[in-house]
Amino acid sequence: MIFLGLGCLLVLGLILSRLVRVSFAPLIIGLVLIGAGAGIAKFRTDTVSSPVLGFRYYGPIEGRVVNIDRSGSDAVRLTLDRVILNRMSPDRTPSKVRVSVHGDGRSAPFRPGDAIMTTGHLSPPSGPAEPGGFDFQRHAWFLQIGAVGYTRNPIVRIAVADGYDGWRLWIFQQRRTLAKAVRDQIGGEPGAFAAAIMTGDRSAMSQATIADLRATNLAHLLAISGLHMGLLTGFVFAVVRMGLALIPALALRYATKKFAAVVALVIGAGYLALSGGNVATERAYIMVAVMLVAVLLDRRALTLRAVAMAATLVLILQPEALVGPGFQMSFAATTALVLVFGGMRHVDMSQLPKWVRIVFSVVLSSAVAGVVTAPFAAIHFNQIAHFGLLANILSVPLMGIIVMPAAVLAVCLAPLGLWSVGLWFVDQGLQWILFVAGKVANIEGGVGHVMSPSAAVLPILGLSLIWVALWQGRGRLVGGVGVICALFIWSQTTRPAVLVADNGALIGLMGADGRILSRAKGGGFVAGVWLENDGAPIAQMDAAAKGGFNRQGRQIAFNLGDWHMIAVTGKTALAALTGCGGADILISNQTVQSKRPCRVIDVISLRKTGALAFDLSADGDLITTTARQVAGQRPWAPRPRQAPPENRDTAQE
Repeated sequence: MIFLGLGCLLVLGLILSRLVRVSFAPLIIGLVLIGAGAGIAKFRTDTVSSPVLGFRYYGPIEGRVVNIDRSGSDAVRLTLDRVILNRMSPDRTPSKVRVSVHGDGRSAPFRPGDAIMTTGHLSPPSGPAEPGGFDFQRHAWFLQIGAVGYTRNPIVRIAVADGYDGWRLWIFQQRRTLAKAVRDQIGGEPGAFAAAIMTGDRSAMSQATIADLRATNLAHLLAISGLHMGLLTGFVFAVVRMGLALIPALALRYATKKFAAVVALVIGAGYLALSGGNVATERAYIMVAVMLVAVLLDRRALTLRAVAMAATLVLILQPEALVGPGFQMSFAATTALVLVFGGMRHVDMSQLPKWVRIVFSVVLSSAVAGVVTAPFAAIHFNQIAHFGLLANILSVPLMGIIVMPAAVLAVCLAPLGLWSVGLWFVDQGLQWILFVAGKVANIEGGVGHVMSPSAAVLPILGLSLIWVALWQGRGRLVGGVGVICALFIWSQTTRPAVLVADNGALIGLMGADGRILSRAKGGGFVAGVWLENDGAPIAQMDAAAKGGFNRQGRQIAFNLGDWHMIAVTGKTALAALTGCGGADILISNQTVQSKRPCRVIDVISLRKTGALAFDLSADGDLITTTARQVAGQRPWAPRPRQAPPENRDTAQE
């Protein structure tokens, strides 16, 4: 009924826009589009709804392998569907779970479609590490992953993939097969890199290599996006058109560029399917498709309308992509390049040598893309690559001139058993790119770290840049003012004085020389997020070695203004504490059973609130902000449910 009512209102709005004065029509149409977007977002949220585990589980895990990748710690990660958990009804069992494989399980030969069984730990997807931080629960919801965990036990294959499990899984199997063949042919990090750009399979990429690529602003070469799709389809388009031009009977009678456009469109669709179809690849293919269809219709291909159409289609299919860094950086770079090179059409450069024009185009495109994506990279990843332009100038031309054409050549020669010829050139090009990334990443001061901004910065920045792109004349200055305002707000942002993890086991106190952590080990992921958001990603052990806490065994005490706080870890330490130990606030990673003469924050209350942040008001009052308060009541963050009797004791261990 909600969707029916919303649909009726949208239709009435469109009718009204045709009846009112022309000056009011855009406003009404804008409101209609906002309503349509809200309806699409709600529809998408409901259609991906699936059960989420409400407790910590240990026991048998059975399922079918539908994805294989690597975690941040380089562990192999399996995504399973058709999940079966011990003594859990199907209506409570998550549709998918993701399990990191450690210990004896690492040597098992995983293949897409295999049904496997192991014994491991599962937990609900975790919420934000701090209020307002990245919400993994939300991310997992749209992937239909209802539980994450790990296993250190052997993995048993109970059924082999039969090849009839649907086209998505078949494509995934082909991707894995092709990726393995590429890695076997090339080997090492270049082989893993080649497999990533040809198939989208990054499971063999080491975290050290990925870190170097990010530190040099070359990570976009790893993701299959506009560069790869544009180079592939452009190369195919050029080869087909030139080949047809050699046949006079066709070239003189037909518009061969339209035949070339159709072939490039089909090849691009196959590349999209093979790569797994992430947001950046979808955006790239839609952009390419719009351009090639424009060629078929004899229209100008590279316009802001094409960018807008691509963004609209991506958001209709995956509205949740709007808040992701991939969507924001990808469309920011594409929009800026369209604007800049559109303006360059009227600049006469015919007097310059051809090689100068090529070099100038590469430098300009790298500079424009780097400048416009830098704020978004800083917002999401808290770092800026100072020498990214240098690394791109030294690497991007090789990707376009050697690597991608050679990859296409290798695939074309594969049926003849000669694909090693093309892969040799791919290997040489990627070795150079990895060499550049390693050298530039190790330049002292090559990477700068920045503090996470307040929630208002990203919307103001994004809307201001859209204003600059769409408005004409001096009105664009308003968008520039908005960008300056966003940067000013960012510069005034402060970090929380105290952070409490959602399990109560880790405390972070802001000191004069940065964040002080309560533990040198344990909770490493949360600790890393806090330190990165502070703009000071030092080692957890170093942050814990700073002074600021009064440590007595498993009990720490500290002050925030006039407020005295005590954090206690473990049942024994909690039982030994008399009352609240003179504190105003008691924090524990256990369940506090008895009443205490202070405010108590234990594991039970933290399950309801998520991570906490404490600050002081101007009057010295304590300001408490919770992750749930910032995120709101969402379908992906349900109230925790009690574990079944057979798992409850294990869940508390």
